[in-house]
Amino acid sequence: MKTVEQLLASKGKDIWSIHPDASVYEALQLMADKSVGALLVLQDSRVVGIISERDYARKVILFERESRSTTVAEIMTDKVVCVAPANTVQECMALMTDKRIRHLPVLNDEELVGLISIGDVVRSLISEQQFIIEQLERYITS
Repeated sequence: MKTVEQLLASKGKDIWSIHPDASVYEALQLMADKSVGALLVLQDSRVVGIISERDYARKVILFERESRSTTVAEIMTDKVVCVAPANTVQECMALMTDKRIRHLPVLNDEELVGLISIGDVVRSLISEQQFIIEQLERYITS
């Protein structure tokens, strides 16, 4: 079973983040620039929240708030579910499904070392299953 550490080694460890005092507009602009659906909210290098396109839709648009005058802290999700590098990709999939979340920060002790998305997890699981299928096909044909 592949671990989160192995997944990060292959996908990269880029982390896009924003400060809680930034405007929601700035967060959306950064998400668009980086082609991501969520940003970690960091204060003093510590994860204090996560903001996603879903947060914007549900907490700004539906309440007719202004994205330029609303801060990230006002709409971010502050109860962030995290994983460790030793967690397996399968554990992450189960956690994401159970909690209905799409992004998991990766913490090694208290240090942020990466961020994985549901897309990363699905790609990894498909790759692993494809490998198993190929091995079984080789075994059957030999």
